[in-house]
Amino acid sequence: MKPLGGYLSAVLSAVVLSFTSILISFLSVNWPMAPLVLAFWRCFFAALLLLPAFLFRSGLMKIRRGDIVYLILYGLLLAVFNSLWIPSVQLNGAAVATVLLYCSAAFSALLGWYLFKEVLGLVKITVVVLVLAGCFLVSGAMNGAAGVGIPGLVIGIFSGLGYAGYALMGRGAAVRGLDPWTTLFFTLVFSSVFLLLPNLLPLGLVPGNGDLLVLGSSLSGWGLVLLLAAGPTVLGYELFNISLVTLPSSVTNVVVSMEPAFTAVSAYLLLGERLGPPQIVGGVLILGGVVLLRLAPKTSNLSNESAA
Repeated sequence: MKPLGGYLSAVLSAVVLSFTSILISFLSVNWPMAPLVLAFWRCFFAALLLLPAFLFRSGLMKIRRGDIVYLILYGLLLAVFNSLWIPSVQLNGAAVATVLLYCSAAFSALLGWYLFKEVLGLVKITVVVLVLAGCFLVSGAMNGAAGVGIPGLVIGIFSGLGYAGYALMGRGAAVRGLDPWTTLFFTLVFSSVFLLLPNLLPLGLVPGNGDLLVLGSSLSGWGLVLLLAAGPTVLGYELFNISLVTLPSSVTNVVVSMEPAFTAVSAYLLLGERLGPPQIVGGVLILGGVVLLRLAPKTSNLSNESAA
């Protein structure tokens, strides 16, 4: 594949990923799906879609005994992330939730410094300042905007923290020598189990749980959930990996960082969401920090695995 094909794959990956929050928002508005229910079905269908590849390539199913616990913890973190990400979309809207998710760049820098003893130099400190300032503007706090409330802002920021942890776990899996597809499959399987358990408890006993069969016989509802799993989770991840064949990971990560911009446009056209001037500036600051972090030399470019 020529580099042009790599760029095209990376852009298409960003476009596909940008519909994650759009589909979540549409499902939440048109069907009374509890966050943990939607998170479960998304992970379950994604794992189900990947299963045929594992049946035909038995080597992908082989994992070392020592890696099982790691993948179980990875699945637990993905379950926690999805449990925060979906309510963030419901409370903040697709565009703002996606922008807040990219606060993970600052958290990745800080966690990399704390956990992996990476150097926290001027570039990373600048990224942290830009991202925090961007989050402040996106929240609408500067002009008293009511678009993002405190609960939505807190959940949105914590979803970014969860995504940063998920990215770090992905890097750890790569260091262990695990195949990316093996990691994704088993992470989705274990995440599905963790998300299933609270949904089997009485309604209301766990915040965010609900009726697993709330969609009933709605073919359109089930179709959209399947699309959510097949598109952003499986296809977006595949396109990202294809782009890595001819492009450095740092370049691919920067291109895929266009996701919030695509989400904002789609949310405006499909959902009627609008960002105010301060939120646009805040989004630019956050994305500027992301690009700066990923372009900086000797900076750890974390895996942007698209299970978000």
